[in-house]
Amino acid sequence: MPSRIVTNTTEGSQPIDIRDRALLMLLAVYGLRGGEVGRLCLEDLDWERELLTVTRSKTRRQQIYPLCHSVGDVVLRYLQEVRPRVSRREVFLTTRAPFRPLSSAAIGQVVRARLHALGLSLPHYGSHTLRYACASHLLEESLTLKEIGDHLGHRDTNTTRGY
Repeated sequence: MPSRIVTNTTEGSQPIDIRDRALLMLLAVYGLRGGEVGRLCLEDLDWERELLTVTRSKTRRQQIYPLCHSVGDVVLRYLQEVRPRVSRREVFLTTRAPFRPLSSAAIGQVVRARLHALGLSLPHYGSHTLRYACASHLLEESLTLKEIGDHLGHRDTNTTRGY
């Protein structure tokens, strides 16, 4: 399961581990793209209704997911304990001043470093690797290609076949 990859690479309690665990969980559980996680804003997390709103990179359409407790818990911990108290609305920020949002490239570097730390031999190590892992997990759970494509935000099931 993709979330196991996350917990095995971010077991520490250092601020960077807490932040990285939250962003990796979003990538792995929801199959989000790095840029989609980087663009998440505080308003995209509806804690009362337990919903996550994602603006899809390619279509710019919003997709709403139930906020599962395992992800909500780690994101909330990051927000309460680690995220700098600044006026920026983006969820994920650098850990040192000047605080700025994490770019897609920075998120990719986080994923690469965490996957390399596991000693895995993979064809790719970027954030898309967790998107593929999410799709594979959903396929193992017997979801149809249409259901997997809907989860990943694909408009065409042929796109999903590549996963």
